[in-house]
Amino acid sequence: MALSAEGALPCDDAGNQVSDKSRLAAALLCWIVGVFGVHRFYVGKVGTGVAMLVTCGGLGIWSIIDIILVATGKYTDKNGNPLVKSGK
Repeated sequence: MALSAEGALPCDDAGNQVSDKSRLAAALLCWIVGVFGVHRFYVGKVGTGVAMLVTCGGLGIWSIIDIILVATGKYTDKNGNPLVKSGK
């Protein structure tokens, strides 16, 4: 995996910026303690992490949506960059 032109974020094979956060780590955090929003804190989404903490993951519904997004690769970090696939 190469670095972007700025050298700040890694890029995928097509040259698109990706997050430096692991998709596997986010999936595990979401699966184990998702109702507390820990996975959102992990990717830098502090505001929604607090909202999930207060509402217990939107009574679990928000957590289910997030685990689906992480599993399908549609989950992003605070800058909108997709998470790095595990093993890369």
